[in-house]
Amino acid sequence: MQAPEVTFPNLGIEIAKLPKEAFSIGTFSIYWYSIFIILGVIAGATVAVIEARRIGHKPDVYTDFLFYVLITSILGARIYYVIFTWDAYKDNLIKILAFREGGLAIYGGVIAAFLTAVVYAKIKKLNYWAFVDVAAPGLVMGQAVGRWGNFFNREVFGHYSESLFAMRYLASTVSVIPASVAERMVVADGAEYIQVQPAFLYESAWNLLVFFFLCLWQRKRKVEGEVALMYMVCYGIGRFIIEGIRTDQLFFFGTDVPVSQALSAILVVCAGAAIIVRRLLAKRKGQTAPRIQLEA
Repeated sequence: MQAPEVTFPNLGIEIAKLPKEAFSIGTFSIYWYSIFIILGVIAGATVAVIEARRIGHKPDVYTDFLFYVLITSILGARIYYVIFTWDAYKDNLIKILAFREGGLAIYGGVIAAFLTAVVYAKIKKLNYWAFVDVAAPGLVMGQAVGRWGNFFNREVFGHYSESLFAMRYLASTVSVIPASVAERMVVADGAEYIQVQPAFLYESAWNLLVFFFLCLWQRKRKVEGEVALMYMVCYGIGRFIIEGIRTDQLFFFGTDVPVSQALSAILVVCAGAAIIVRRLLAKRKGQTAPRIQLEA
């Protein structure tokens, strides 16, 4: 009997096969990672269009923006990753273009998305804060779906764990096994496994909770921009905690400071302060309800 490739021993879940490749077209392979990224984009775009219709915005504005933000977010995610793993690329720069070998950092994509929204809103003469308020729930929904691509890729996991949600990957199917994890291999069904925290699952679940919270906040917001800023606060809190258990952290040059954890802390503080400031300014101006007009 062949050993299952993935198990959640404390939940009694076993997955016999977890292929990285979904299908192929000729010699070109399509991976589940890519499929879940696409599904995340579709889910996020659908959420944005539904919300746009609800409050009277033009859905075409958001679907048009999607074309541009897909390109810039992928580039941003790649640039962010390359910057903080420069030693792996400095002697062979052509590897920077090898996207299919992996190496996308979600924070880089998020930063690129918000910067692209600034430029897009300026060119289209849109109300930036009203625009990103509608887009933010879609963004976090896309992240919740896209994280499952990491499950198929056997990545974004934590250290050894015996918790309720502890996950085992068949060791022979994992491309990179950190030393701290390799030291505590588990033998089961006649095969070696790594037993780790499913960090990807925690982040996906957290993002889903943030999505529902933002949907509620859309109806409770006091000023424009609160939904997008609250996304930064909530996502930052979750990412700060989850980043602490991951084994594939990116670090500031020559330090032991995790980049994404530091960025999360900064994001939470700055976005939280921005919400307070914007509310105070609105109160001073006598604004009792946020504008929702998309046109600037």
